[in-house]
Amino acid sequence: MDTTPPPSPARPPGPDRADAPDAPSGADAPAEADASAEADASAEAGGPDRPGRAAALAHGLRFAFGTLTAVPVRVTRWDRHAARAGMLCAPLVGLAVGLCAAVPGGLLLLAGAGPLLAAVATVAVPAVLTRALHLDGLADTADGLGSAKPPAGALDIMKRSDIGPFGVLALLFVTLAQVAAVRELYADHWATGALAVAVAGLAARCALTLASRAGVPAARPTGLGAAVAGVVPARAALAVAVVAAGCCAGAGALTGPYGALRCGLAVLAALAVAEALLRHCRRRFGGVTGDVFGALAETAATTALVVLTLG
Repeated sequence: MDTTPPPSPARPPGPDRADAPDAPSGADAPAEADASAEADASAEAGGPDRPGRAAALAHGLRFAFGTLTAVPVRVTRWDRHAARAGMLCAPLVGLAVGLCAAVPGGLLLLAGAGPLLAAVATVAVPAVLTRALHLDGLADTADGLGSAKPPAGALDIMKRSDIGPFGVLALLFVTLAQVAAVRELYADHWATGALAVAVAGLAARCALTLASRAGVPAARPTGLGAAVAGVVPARAALAVAVVAAGCCAGAGALTGPYGALRCGLAVLAALAVAEALLRHCRRRFGGVTGDVFGALAETAATTALVVLTLG
């Protein structure tokens, strides 16, 4: 379901969200939009108003948390410079979501609950923190892909408010797979499950960084796809993927050499599967949309969790 509001001076075409937190509105909207446009022009020209690295990081983090979660963050810039920084920061958002997801599971285990209940609580947290936008994107993408219609018809199906049979099945199998994987990991040790959830969250958002690289077009002129499509240089996106895999391997090394290998491979496998889905969506839809980004995140997270249960 695409809930993108009509473009307005207050909010340039951006994320597929009708509830973007603290977007400029009212009488201040034209002034803020003009200021953002002036900042963009100055940045392109390398003028004195170009934000420094600290300011760019701050804008990027705001953009990332404001578009990829339901955290009430005031997004002050909606230009492509902020989008680039935001998508480069996306893995940090995933790490934060993953760590938050591990908290209720760990507390339930410490309180004497079984690993299944802890797994259900853990899997529910990312859905709450994103208002289920990624799950909604997964369902809509599944319906679009399963429709066997040309790109325009498939995109129209994805914008509908209802969920078809392909979407229901996708939600069912992905959710069950995540709960089953986290349950098995918690049964091994609560720390093993917590690490896996953090790795899965990071890998899921790292897939979005790669999907925002140069050369990947947007399927629609508005929405999240149009806001972030092609904003990240390909080399930068690849560097983020390498760093993400390395950091996860380093964290896994705390459990031993085999843990480092598993965590590193889990990230690489998650990104490979997400890339395969991205290529298929580009062929079917002509580019990416906010729904496709949601599907990529859920697919990568599920793949990472499944890989971490192996061996």
